[in-house]
Amino acid sequence: MSEALQELAALIEMRRPDAVVRTSVAFDELTIEVLPAFLVQMVELLKTDATCRFSTLVDITAVDHPARPARFDVVYHFLSMYRNQRIRLKIALHESEMVPSITPVFPAANWFEREVFDMFGILFTGHPDLRRILTDYGFRGHPLRKDFPTTGYTEVRYDEAQKRVVYEPVKLVQEYRQFDFMSPWEGAQYVLPGDDKAKG
Repeated sequence: MSEALQELAALIEMRRPDAVVRTSVAFDELTIEVLPAFLVQMVELLKTDATCRFSTLVDITAVDHPARPARFDVVYHFLSMYRNQRIRLKIALHESEMVPSITPVFPAANWFEREVFDMFGILFTGHPDLRRILTDYGFRGHPLRKDFPTTGYTEVRYDEAQKRVVYEPVKLVQEYRQFDFMSPWEGAQYVLPGDDKAKG
């Protein structure tokens, strides 16, 4: 399988040498890193070329690498049922950059791109309806970015007195918690509940 994928990678590199940054085969999957400006042309090639025929868009997602200058990797997964092969396209993106939408080539990309926009804040140029899809209208931030707080910024509850949903800043109540920063290997200097039974 990996030999066929190596041949496919060489063929794609030969057809679009200006677009391909790098190719790699790992775990019987081909990954092609592409320049963002050539994304739509590369997707069209994968779909229409007789040797590729990747007719199914499986997923679009992103990965956040906050320490890198090109913070995001936008990842596209395609399937060729004609050749029984899978391919992954990956583009590296700065936080301020936008990605061209592939909805003209794959209409199914519409909701995938909306999800990536909602969760990561990545903008897609040429998208017909780029709105949030998983979070609420007034939601602040993008939950799958690594700098997003795990508790979020606001909490939602239903107020019985006002008879409506109320948004409030997150309040973390800590007074009932005890923090013990000692190493468990050194042993605590106090008696834990249940220790008295072990001595009897």
